[in-house]
Amino acid sequence: MSARRILKKSSTFEYRLAQEAVNLRQQASGMPPGIRRMELLRKARQFDASAEVNKWLTSPGLQPPI
Repeated sequence: MSARRILKKSSTFEYRLAQEAVNLRQQASGMPPGIRRMELLRKARQFDASAEVNKWLTSPGLQPPI
C-alpha cells in the first residue's frame, strides 16, 4: 500500500480557478481566431462558472443564485 501524498494548498480553490481562467484568456489572446482559441475561451468561462458555483456552495446560508 502506498503512502498518500498530502500537499499543502498555498491559495484558495476559488483563487486557483480564477488564475487558470486568466492564464487561458492570455493564451487565447495571442492566438489567431479559430477552434483552439474558442476552446480556450470556453474553458476560461467554465473556470469562472466553477468559481461562482463554489462561492455559492461554500457561502453561509446557501442563498440561491440571482
